[in-house]
Amino acid sequence: MPDFVVPLPPAFRRSEVLAFHGRDPLQLAERVDGGRLRKGLLLDGQAGVLSIELGEEVALCRFDGDGRGEGADVARLAGIVERMLGLHLEPGQFETRFCDDPLLGPLIARQPGLRIPQAATAFEALTWAITGQQINLAFAITLRRRLIERAGRRHSSGLWCYPQAEQLADLTPEELGELKFTRAKSETLVRVARQVAAGELDLEALAGCDPMVAERQLTAVKGIGPWTAHYTLLRGLGMADCSLHGDVAVRNALTTLTGSEGKLTVTDAERVLGRYAPFRSLAAAHLWASLSKSEA
Repeated sequence: MPDFVVPLPPAFRRSEVLAFHGRDPLQLAERVDGGRLRKGLLLDGQAGVLSIELGEEVALCRFDGDGRGEGADVARLAGIVERMLGLHLEPGQFETRFCDDPLLGPLIARQPGLRIPQAATAFEALTWAITGQQINLAFAITLRRRLIERAGRRHSSGLWCYPQAEQLADLTPEELGELKFTRAKSETLVRVARQVAAGELDLEALAGCDPMVAERQLTAVKGIGPWTAHYTLLRGLGMADCSLHGDVAVRNALTTLTGSEGKLTVTDAERVLGRYAPFRSLAAAHLWASLSKSEA
């Protein structure tokens, strides 16, 4: 299909976006080369590669699909690009309001215009959050890679496409266990995939909900706790006020910034982050970025 462009805001920060999407050192499903990002993407069952070339003012984009080359919806693809680049959530109001904040003000000054890149789909964000529960980033990436190779699809270019709910729903917890997922994670991943595939859990519809309502709907699913729900709402749906007080990296950053002798508890972190409502998602992004390596 022909190229299309997505406008970029002034002084767009590409480094965090490329780092987020380039976390897998083996580049199984995403490939970062200079200012270009290529993402394997299943679109209506069609394996394709979404290429995003980051220029100064626009992102030049292209979708190359195996099979029905002319069937891709440009508006839909542009929405995915905007999601992946973090363009849905503007940081201006947050920065104006908290630029003089004693805790986050210095971070805002050092990293103005910081955005929150998202996963290509809410389903990918949710299943990544489940995969990464209570393990280090390197092992989570390894598990994600195994999941993609088992349930995803390979594009003719060699890049793999993250599975949609229908593909993951066909697996059993036992098959995921063979990939070294815990029993609890295996059951939760299959449960979520089957609910999404059956239309019982409409993740995209949650974007229009109040964050507390969306959190309740997600945590009603067995195996999804508050951290997983908030991470999904932030990385999958771009919600502005997700409190990541349960995130280890966020608490580490808060501990450093507040000069606490001991690591802040979840309750302490929730209280501190409460000051930044209704922009707690961007507060978390600045805290992640303040660390030498983000584990988000």
